[in-house]
Amino acid sequence: MVASQPVDIFVGRQGEMERLVGAFGDSLSSRGRLVMLAGEPGIGKTRTAQELAIHAQAQGAQVLWGRCYDSEGAPPYWPWVQPLRDYMLGVDQPRLQSELGPGSEDIAEIIPELRDLLPGLGPPPTLEPQQARFRLFESIAKFLCKAAQSQPLVLILDDLHWADEPSLMMLQYLVRQIGQSRILILGCYRDMELSRQHRLSETLAQLSREPVFLRETLRGLDLEDTGRFIQSATDSTPSRNLVEAIYSHTEGNPFFTSEVIRLLSDRGELDLARTGSIGSIRIPEGVREVIGQRLNRLSDSCNQVLTMASVIGREFDFGLLRILDPEKSEDALLETVDEAAAARLIEELPGAIDRYRFSHALVQQTLSEELTTSRRVRLHARVAIALEDLYAGQADAHAAELAQHFAEAEAHLGPEKMVRFSLTAGNRALAAYAFEEALVHFDRALEAREGQPMDDELADLLFGKGLAMVVTLDRHRVHEAVETLARALDHYVAANNTTQAVAVANAYLPALAGHRTGMVELLSRVLTVTAPGSLEAGRLLSLYGRLKGHQDGDYQSAQEAFDEALAIAEREGDAGLEMQVLAAGSYVDFFHLQHAGCIEKTRRVLELGRQVDDPAAQLLALYGSAHAHTALGNFAEARKHSAACLEMGERFRDRYWLAGALLRMVATAMWEGDWQSAREFSDRALELSDRDPRVLGTRVLLEGYVGESEQASEFIQRLIATRRLTSAIEEAGAGNAYTAATIPMAARMANGQTGIGDAREAADSMLASEIATPLFRNAAHVGLAMMSVIAHDPEGAQRQFNALLPSKGIFVTQLGMAIDHILGLLCHTLGDFKLASAYFEDALAFCRKAGYRPALAWSCYDYADALLAGAQDQVPIPSDKAIALLDESLAISTELGMRPLIERVTALRETLDTQPAARSGFPDGLTQREVEVIRLVAAGRTDREIGEELFISVNTVGNHVRSILNKTNAANRTEAASYAAMRGLTGI
Repeated sequence: MVASQPVDIFVGRQGEMERLVGAFGDSLSSRGRLVMLAGEPGIGKTRTAQELAIHAQAQGAQVLWGRCYDSEGAPPYWPWVQPLRDYMLGVDQPRLQSELGPGSEDIAEIIPELRDLLPGLGPPPTLEPQQARFRLFESIAKFLCKAAQSQPLVLILDDLHWADEPSLMMLQYLVRQIGQSRILILGCYRDMELSRQHRLSETLAQLSREPVFLRETLRGLDLEDTGRFIQSATDSTPSRNLVEAIYSHTEGNPFFTSEVIRLLSDRGELDLARTGSIGSIRIPEGVREVIGQRLNRLSDSCNQVLTMASVIGREFDFGLLRILDPEKSEDALLETVDEAAAARLIEELPGAIDRYRFSHALVQQTLSEELTTSRRVRLHARVAIALEDLYAGQADAHAAELAQHFAEAEAHLGPEKMVRFSLTAGNRALAAYAFEEALVHFDRALEAREGQPMDDELADLLFGKGLAMVVTLDRHRVHEAVETLARALDHYVAANNTTQAVAVANAYLPALAGHRTGMVELLSRVLTVTAPGSLEAGRLLSLYGRLKGHQDGDYQSAQEAFDEALAIAEREGDAGLEMQVLAAGSYVDFFHLQHAGCIEKTRRVLELGRQVDDPAAQLLALYGSAHAHTALGNFAEARKHSAACLEMGERFRDRYWLAGALLRMVATAMWEGDWQSAREFSDRALELSDRDPRVLGTRVLLEGYVGESEQASEFIQRLIATRRLTSAIEEAGAGNAYTAATIPMAARMANGQTGIGDAREAADSMLASEIATPLFRNAAHVGLAMMSVIAHDPEGAQRQFNALLPSKGIFVTQLGMAIDHILGLLCHTLGDFKLASAYFEDALAFCRKAGYRPALAWSCYDYADALLAGAQDQVPIPSDKAIALLDESLAISTELGMRPLIERVTALRETLDTQPAARSGFPDGLTQREVEVIRLVAAGRTDREIGEELFISVNTVGNHVRSILNKTNAANRTEAASYAAMRGLTGI
């Protein structure tokens, strides 16, 4: 007889279990872990997870399960919804409210039951689709980490090879957040199912880079362990021949082995096999064959019920079986279910009444694959109709499941209900931010409607698809989404459906400067069917003005739209609309270098913020004003507005804008030389948006300022790759602006040429565009100016001087340089040293007043360099001033650790040090640098230690030492040290 209890599959699994237990132990110590448990079907992944769950529960952890299924009928995020819902139902309301925090409104979008548990929850804030999903993921991550503070959590996600793409995206996000939590995530999947194109393959590639990631692959048992497995299953010692026979067929697969044992027992052949007489015993060659033979031993009635259940899915409901087989009495149906359960082909779901699941996915698959296409279609039709009746008034809540069954039954029932439920399922997926799943539903329905005349349903499908495309397409293809939305709009306008037309106009698109998506034209059409002077028209005008000024570079048209919208807001007394318009206007002012206007509008937005809670509007305005204050040198205000911007960004939790707010903090830290804080904020921005040209370009500068040339080169390559991806449709966008501006600056600091060709191409593309904003045009001119300086190109320098002269007196926030500094460099290149001095003086005054210390250090160096170059051309400028500037530059750059600048200043000082000794005032013609070196020689430092302290090369130190020995007539370093002591140089 076969043992009545589950077979112990942990024969031969001790090593794997030890590692899993170790990972759980790490999580108990607030070192969260993700373990991916891989293996072929039947290898024991789920059973291994169950054993870990038992261990974790014994240690006081809470274990939550989520399962994926091989169909499109599951709701979005289903493997996450299950464990989250189970947890929420098991804790009291005060604790749940505390652990959820402000994210409860977001999570309720995918777990509606939460609104019953926490009455009074409002809707989440309206965000761009991608940002709304980011906010959902962050809310769930914070909730789980907070919950794990009270009790360690183990989340087991089974059959991840069937997970929907949004669920895998959520996994990727969560894994980055659990490193310091008491959370263990265990994911189980079939590795044999994964091709390179499988969505889980890409997810695994991303996850494997995370420090919390571990992978454990289960293999088949060896021959000896197979013998022990059989002994555990049969409560008796098997013969060697039986073990070898079973092992040769199953290769140690535990599920296959247990099914073979059960089959032999069912056929009465197990006792014979124990004696070693197995010559007449036939063991099936494959697991599906053995399952099929076991099914053949069940009654016809049981097989019919199981076949119907296999069409329903991995899980099924007894009540649905009754509806599908009305001729069978309840007792008769219960007998067939009991028969299947006794054969261990199905099992009751824990904690559920009349709910069952197949004991293994292979059992369901075997039954389903034996059906002919015709029979499968008809069975799906019966299931679809039965489910529709069963759900009755709640059918829309199960639209995805119904759509899947009606799709499978389309050949029999026609497409109408499939289309209707697909539309509903798609819209529900959009509401849950499962945009990839929504696209599947809309595409399936649109394929069925292809070639049919336009009507409301078809327009709604196109509208839904357009919304899903906005998120799922790469940003350089967003115009395709707008084209789809425009097709829906054509119908709504023709049908005079103003509500839906306005909804299309309010579709959120990524904030892409210099990218004509077609949204401006779409808004123009909607405004023609919107009541003039209405609040709706005011909101559309605000958005229209922002797009005209930001994306089309049309400042005049933007102001006209803003003026009209403000008039509506004032007439209607709508402070919320006024705030939105002013925030949009502030943002456009920033892009058009209207700094005073930007700051004034932001001031009014913040005043209105005391009446209206609109973090999005405040964030938009603060983002621009932080830039504007920085550009004008109002560093205290820039710092204050940057901090407020980040506060609003963290509250708003929009990925794009939060990254932008973090970049304001990066700039604030960089321009006062706090590289550590700048790096921390930059790292956070990279986690949010690692292909954002703003983030990459700023990081290029950060690495360049401190001399991390390898890292700077890496980020330059990433910036170039991002720019190339989008340049075809974003000729006036951030990719070109940051490539054009930051790469030449980094190249100058590093004395290199990395990426210069791409920077020039980006600048030329920007300047050739009709829609480039002044902010980005300036960035292109600055980049070309730096290239002219690097190349000593007077002709190019003159062109860029003329272009940048109108911007005199402001600070280039992308680069950390005053325009006057750049003008001084250009005049130096042109050979006009007198004019260069005037601009450098202005740059110094600006940077001193603002407190921009790194910019001041570079201005001092470049000014000194110009003074010395002018002196060589007999321009009567005293070199003492150059020495003082170099000393100031060296003092700042040494304090701040700006290695590239230190090397520049040192080299220029060494040039000065070769001049007559009378200038220095030190004995025997020693220069200032030589005195610094001899002092360190006297202190017993090696050449390498001297080089590290003075930020010069070892070779340069050696040259200085030889010069010192020659000037002081010292024979060696010891005599030089004595010389220094006798002349009082050791304390200098």
